[in-house]
Amino acid sequence: MYEINDIVVMKKPHPCGGKAWTVARTGADIKLQCNGCGRFVNLTRDELKKRAKTVEKAVEENE
Repeated sequence: MYEINDIVVMKKPHPCGGKAWTVARTGADIKLQCNGCGRFVNLTRDELKKRAKTVEKAVEENE
């Protein structure tokens, strides 16, 4: 469901004001990086599913 470099838009903003996060790592937990300030957070899949508003899939570049 979540892949690296996907953009996740949250329901509530981060204290820096940004709502968009980039998926940095997947697994049992998902590591997200704030697009506003660059802070990293780890969320379980259940927490992310509850907090996420939309997910924009990353564009793959085929060379």
